Amino acid sequence: MIDYYRDFFERHQWLENALSWTVVQPLDEEITADDLLRRVNGGRAPEQRVMECPREESGEEGCPVLLVSEGEGTWGFLDLAGGFGLSDRVLTALSAESRVWMVTWHFNGGYTILYAAGGEIRARTRDFLFTEHVVEEGDPSILADFRAMLDGLDPEDYRGKRGAPFAFIKAATGMALDSELPEVENAPVVILDHPAA
Repeated sequence: MIDYYRDFFERHQWLENALSWTVVQPLDEEITADDLLRRVNGGRAPEQRVMECPREESGEEGCPVLLVSEGEGTWGFLDLAGGFGLSDRVLTALSAESRVWMVTWHFNGGYTILYAAGGEIRARTRDFLFTEHVVEEGDPSILADFRAMLDGLDPEDYRGKRGAPFAFIKAATGMALDSELPEVENAPVVILDHPAA
């Protein structure tokens, strides 16, 4: 699976600079994408519209722009503008009745993967790209398979290290980041009301 993401980043090299991918797996079948998006947007229904070229237009909004992807009982949110990820407040709200995984990085680094459930962040690993600087928080057993993936990679395999959290999330949820999603055109997007989502 890491090879899939090596190819993904070869194809979408611009995402190596900034990216945020959040996967939410509701534990209650009645929770809809609209319910989750309201939680992401501070309790308000976010603006939804079609963008001709989301990759280019998202940077003009000044607020997070999400492409939403649906899996089997799972939702993925790809933020195209900035890569700073959702705030801890939003992640804990999302995880109240769900399991949530997020991987994010931005132009200043910040390579982070986290897991939240039951209304709290249970595990987080920061600066995973440079293994000598890794900072781990929470229950270490939750992200143990992720650490094993990193340990199995060459220290200079940065593309593989960027792919490892996606492979880990795919193994945990069944949800992959579709290779076509970042380049989609004339697509529905969700625009959050505030930049500090």
